[in-house]
Amino acid sequence: MNSPKYDISSDMHYLQLLAKSFPNVAAASTEIINLSAILNLPKGTEHFLADIHGEHEAFLHVLKNASGRISKKVDEIFGEYMPTSAKKELCTLIYYPEQKLELVKSQLEEHDSRAEWYRMTLNQLVMVFREISSKYTRSRVRKSLPTEYSYILEELLHERAEEKNKAGYVSVIIDEIISTDSADDFIIALSNVIQRLAIAQLHILGDVYDRGPGAHIIMDKLSTYHSWDIQWGNHDMLWAGACAGNDACICNVIRLSLRYANLLTLDDGYGISLMPLATFAMETYADDPCTAFEPILNSENHDKFDQKTLRLMAMMHKAITILQFKAEAKIIKRNPLWKMDDRCMLETIDFKNGTSTIDGKAYKMLDMNFPTVNPDDPSAFTQEEELLMKKLHHSFRVSEKLQRHIKTILSHGCMYAIYNNNLLFHASIPLNEDGTLKEVELRPGEKYSGMSLFSETGHLVRSAFANDTAAEEKQYAKDYFMYLWCGPNSCLFDKAKMATFERYFLAEKETHVEEKGWFFKLREQEKTADTILDAFGVEGPNRHIINGHVPVHVKKGETPIKANGKLMVIDGGFAEPYHKETGIAGYTLVYHSREFELVQHEPFTNVEDAIREGRDIKSTTQIVATVGHRLLVADTDRGKELKKQIADLRELLYAFRHGFIKEVKK
Repeated sequence: MNSPKYDISSDMHYLQLLAKSFPNVAAASTEIINLSAILNLPKGTEHFLADIHGEHEAFLHVLKNASGRISKKVDEIFGEYMPTSAKKELCTLIYYPEQKLELVKSQLEEHDSRAEWYRMTLNQLVMVFREISSKYTRSRVRKSLPTEYSYILEELLHERAEEKNKAGYVSVIIDEIISTDSADDFIIALSNVIQRLAIAQLHILGDVYDRGPGAHIIMDKLSTYHSWDIQWGNHDMLWAGACAGNDACICNVIRLSLRYANLLTLDDGYGISLMPLATFAMETYADDPCTAFEPILNSENHDKFDQKTLRLMAMMHKAITILQFKAEAKIIKRNPLWKMDDRCMLETIDFKNGTSTIDGKAYKMLDMNFPTVNPDDPSAFTQEEELLMKKLHHSFRVSEKLQRHIKTILSHGCMYAIYNNNLLFHASIPLNEDGTLKEVELRPGEKYSGMSLFSETGHLVRSAFANDTAAEEKQYAKDYFMYLWCGPNSCLFDKAKMATFERYFLAEKETHVEEKGWFFKLREQEKTADTILDAFGVEGPNRHIINGHVPVHVKKGETPIKANGKLMVIDGGFAEPYHKETGIAGYTLVYHSREFELVQHEPFTNVEDAIREGRDIKSTTQIVATVGHRLLVADTDRGKELKKQIADLRELLYAFRHGFIKEVKK
């Protein structure tokens, strides 16, 4: 076989650097063998979630059960040899080991029966552990193990009781784990490792925040999760804007929290006090019924608030809403490029006649009590509002945990990502009526479309937090968070308007309509998907767009699979307010080595039910795309990188063997 030709002279600097990690032929050869073997392992499982919206219990449970993958593995391993009830118990133990152990121990009082349960359970968990880890190298599995138990867990993984010469060895390990009162720790360790290895890569397609009570809990989990990425959603960018000091975003965040009676994330999560807002609201709207601003309650918080508290929330809700309209108008007027002057909503009001003029037509206002609005200058803050806004602004800017969580979102993602021939983004690609990519003027004289629009938007977002950004650019970047939230050509909104004002103050439903952009109108067409995939350079016969943002109304017969299978919309409504509307409680997507599985979830009850009754989220799995052969690591993006590394190492071998670089023997 002819040796490949290398241009050693031009690659010498890189090869010398590579030689520091692999200093001789033996080291380079070993790494080539290792990487080549990895290429032939099955592709790891990717897990896609979108629009979690603060529903932390459902989110954490879906992570723990890997959208049903763990229960499928348990069923494959034990099949008909284990009763369904026992399999359910084992799965619950894997999902919630600490809590389930306490329950089991309270039911098994006798020492002998408890020891037998431990022995049986440890053996079952080891079997699941072996199966779930089979896609990974020993090195990768080792790195997933807790340090204090890694040696014994590795022995249990690689030695089998069925082998005649090792039966006693394995049995003694299990017995000694039990006799040294270490069984609980080992069960917890095994369960956590199984959970971790069940998902190789987690993709969050935007909208961690708003509506549900636990966005901060979700972010705490993601901050320590082993491998994940995020494509920013409009609600994530709203919170990022608030974190950066955009007053309109701050008001929107508080308004949405009050609208859904969800103050846990603001108060408990981020330590942001709303006392100044409460004081202002009680003084300003004490005689106002604030009917349109009564919070929307769900099953979790329906009984948590008395009438006095709900009344206070309604007053605060109205106060922050008026403050929001004023803050938005200031930013709109500062940025004429956006052409959003018609969305300075308080200026549409005819205070004499009690009407609002929208698109040239006057509508009767439902509410004309605006004690802080000056008809001659509707968008001006009063002195009290100015002081209140400064206090709220300060609270968001000094919240260390919020700042840390937003930095985590920025460091783990951007506006889009491409993984294994799949284009991931949250909401929309601005399009023209004919389906071509729409040019959007991001800054004066700077127009972008498609991938360049997404990339430049990502750069603009980051510049709001960068210390070396010029003052004028930083101010515009901070302002732009509001455009991302509600701008007509925003990749995260893409509608003609956000009708917040109209929904509060006008009865006519025609004014509430938010006309969607052309992406949403054309996304059923395969041609549209192909245009977008081509523009982003996504190739291959099995390429897809995966996004969320707009809930799929299953009750109305909608399907998440569009464009002849090339577009998958996986927002099924995680947040409880959507459940009645969509008919389900969210989608997740699983992409393993053989196919795509779309998992449709019914509402999650609570953790206590899951532990006591073994109640899992009831899910329906639909295979939406299959691959002609089982995908290996070699078929993935990681495989491409490994092949490049192997090629570089082969060139290093050539350099060693032909004397271009001197080996360092150890």
